[in-house]
Order: sequence, then structure tokens, then C-alpha cells
Amino acid sequence: MVLKEERGLLLARIERRYKRFLADVVLADGSGAIAHCVNTGTMRSCWAPGDPVLLRAHDDPRRKLKYTLVACDRNGAWVGVDTGVPNALACEAASRDLLPGVPRLHDLRREVRYGAENSRVDLHGLDAEGRPWFIEVKNATLREGRGVSFPDAVTARGAKHLRELQAVVAGGGRAVILFLVQRGDVETFDAARGVDPVYAETLDRAVAAGVRALPLQVRLDPAAEPDGTWTLRWRLGGVLPWVRVSCPDPGRPAAGRKAGSGT
Repeated sequence: MVLKEERGLLLARIERRYKRFLADVVLADGSGAIAHCVNTGTMRSCWAPGDPVLLRAHDDPRRKLKYTLVACDRNGAWVGVDTGVPNALACEAASRDLLPGVPRLHDLRREVRYGAENSRVDLHGLDAEGRPWFIEVKNATLREGRGVSFPDAVTARGAKHLRELQAVVAGGGRAVILFLVQRGDVETFDAARGVDPVYAETLDRAVAAGVRALPLQVRLDPAAEPDGTWTLRWRLGGVLPWVRVSCPDPGRPAAGRKAGSGT
């Protein structure tokens, strides 16, 4: 089941990532370029120097950077690193009744303000009975063993979103934390307890209070086209089992880490 298709992508190699939003890449003709990286997390486990990547080209002369980093090929498995994609995938799946445990939603809106902490929920919609659903979407890409985890950096913002969703449930509403897993080389999900133990504990509390956690896997399927460009399709996978992995010293791995937004 294809949720999204994007044509006209370019194959390149990544050399380094720096200043969070920049990546040096080598294009197919051997020339170098700087690509925009919209992912604010660390992206560790997503790439290494020399890995193939797919770029989105822009022809807007007002843009400083002509390319945007979309996906990385890590040891033969494509990983989606464009954090703008998961919201589009979630909206498409919700409108087609493809989110397990969530009814078909209509009147879908993005970035809707809500909550006591002045948040914006990624996706808001109504079910057939007119009940509102609040869906927060996270891009989960951190591979640890055979599992995927979220976040890959300390995220106070992510913990705030969980508190807001928990408040929705306490008020009689329906809330989902959707972990969109943009890689096909993982088999289980858990919070990244060694990266951000506060987020992990907040997630456990939110789920115990009735927030639905949905680790939904999508597989990236790239194909070369006769004109030299690439087409990338995001295919719907299944829900990954949530296997809670204990951290022997949950405070230490995160200590000293600069807070970020995770991915």
C-alpha cells in the first residue's frame, strides 16, 4: 500500500553533516553541493560518510540551497530523514482509514493549537460520530540493535506534547502518539530510555493514562528512472511490537547531552 510517491529525486553521496541543517554531498557527476537538512535530531544510525542519499532539487532562485536531503541508504536499508514527510503520511493514512486502532477521520487539519501549554497538534480530525482526535506525529529513526527508538536527542518539547495528549484523554478526548518509523530494517519499538529517560517515563505515564502509542512502520522503496532521476515510494508496513528495554543507568547516557528536538 503506497502512501506517498515522489518523483524527480537525485542520487548522491553524503560526506558530512554539520550545523544541524547542512550536509555536504557529492552529486552523480562528481561535483560537490550543500544540501539542506530539515531534520533537527542527531540522525545517528541514519548515515555514514559515503552512503548513498536521495535529494530533492529546487528550482526557486530565491532559495540559498538547491537541494534537500530526503533519505539515506544505511547498509542497504533506506531511512527517511525528511521530518516533513511523516505528517503527510499520517494525514494520508488517517483519511484512508489506514491507522490501526483509529477510525477513518474527516475534516483533517494540521498544526491545530490546543492545550494548556500552548502546543500545536500535528493532526486533528473528527470521526464518524463527530468526536475529535488529536494525533501527534514523530519521526522515529534511531536504530538500536534490531529495534527503533525515539527520540535520538533530548526533547523537552516532545515531553510537553505527551503531557498535552494526556490532558486531552483526562478531559474525555482521544489522543494518539504516532511514531512513524521511516526504515524497514527494524523489528521492535521502544522509547530511547538511554537518550532521554524523562521522555521515556513521560511516554509510559501517558500510555498508562489512555494515550494510544502507535509505532507504525513504512518502507522506503526507491527506483531509478530512465531519465536518471529516482522515484521514491513510501509503502505502509505494520505496527511494530513495543518491547520495553531497560536501561541499567538511565540518567548517565543522557547526562551532558545538549537538549534538542529529537527525530
